[in-house]
Amino acid sequence: MAWNEPGGNSGGKRNPWGGGNKPEQGPPDLDEVLRNLQRRLAGLFGGGSGGNRTVGGAGPGRGFGIGTIVLVLAAIWAFSGLYTVDAAERGVILRFGKHVATTMPGLRWHLPWPIETKQIVNIQTIESFSEQTRMLTSDENMVDINMEVQFRRASPLDYAFNVNEPEQTLKEVSESAIREIIGRSKLDGVLESGRQEIVARTKELIQRTLDAYKVGLEVTAVNLQDVKVPNEVAPAQQDAIKAREDRDRLSLAAQAYSNDLIPRARGAAVRAVQEAQAYRAQKVSKAEGEAERFTALLTEYERAPAVTRERLYLETVENVLASSKKVVLDTKDGAGNLVYLPIDKLLEQNRRAPRVTTTEPSMTVESTDTSDGTTVTGDRRTRGTR
Repeated sequence: MAWNEPGGNSGGKRNPWGGGNKPEQGPPDLDEVLRNLQRRLAGLFGGGSGGNRTVGGAGPGRGFGIGTIVLVLAAIWAFSGLYTVDAAERGVILRFGKHVATTMPGLRWHLPWPIETKQIVNIQTIESFSEQTRMLTSDENMVDINMEVQFRRASPLDYAFNVNEPEQTLKEVSESAIREIIGRSKLDGVLESGRQEIVARTKELIQRTLDAYKVGLEVTAVNLQDVKVPNEVAPAQQDAIKAREDRDRLSLAAQAYSNDLIPRARGAAVRAVQEAQAYRAQKVSKAEGEAERFTALLTEYERAPAVTRERLYLETVENVLASSKKVVLDTKDGAGNLVYLPIDKLLEQNRRAPRVTTTEPSMTVESTDTSDGTTVTGDRRTRGTR
């Protein structure tokens, strides 16, 4: 380097033999920094070294570097749209927030962000959660229930768009459903025999509510893991259960008594009606018989009035004296001999032995008592001993 070459301070001369004072060091030149940075970028992307290029220059090296950067960035942006969907998943593609496609398993591509976005939804994995709560049954008993709900994401589109926080919605719907079902069930059914029915009804109610909301979830199973009476209220609840059992027992006993008494009363009523009907039929038949006998007697009386009158008289006296305790003795030929008879023994024997009527042979008599002078022939019976 010649001793008189320009450099350093403007207008100054530097001594090649090291003489003279060193110039003061100033701040770095901004243009020089930019030129160095440009040279490094050009070398990185294949540009030549040009020390004389200015910042605002448009040389071929600078244009090649910017184009390469743009191409590289475009390639990176395009490759960012590649994604893979597994066999158990579905891809939901959104273009500026609007659903445009639901992709199947495999290697897929979509327009990169910010034009399109993707959301991967697993539709086969079974997930579960537990819900523990305390509630009242229909017979006002308190129970603690630990319920497990298993579910999967059946509809990717509904799951992604219709409801905010679908899992939280499922928890709230499950709690509401189990409270409704338990509130309509009795304690005995909850603790013992009715648990399967409660599980089935709860699952059906949860699924029906989710379908109405279009949450996109499918309930696969509902399990009651633990159902018990709280320890704090167990003694009082047992007393209430015992009182209810006593009430049911007494109610059944009263029902049994009613079932026994009512048929008896109905049977007695039917029997009384039948007896009344029989009594009526008997009276009617007897009256009809008496009427027929009287009619027949009237016919005989019209044919022989005197004989009929006497016969009626004798029959009447016989009927009257049959129940009398008096004994009439008729002595023959006016003899004054008194015959002793054990009257009390005869009366007692008469009550025990059947009545036998002994009559003497009838005599045929003729009478002309009729007013027209005709002769009436009849049989006159002599009085006998009964």
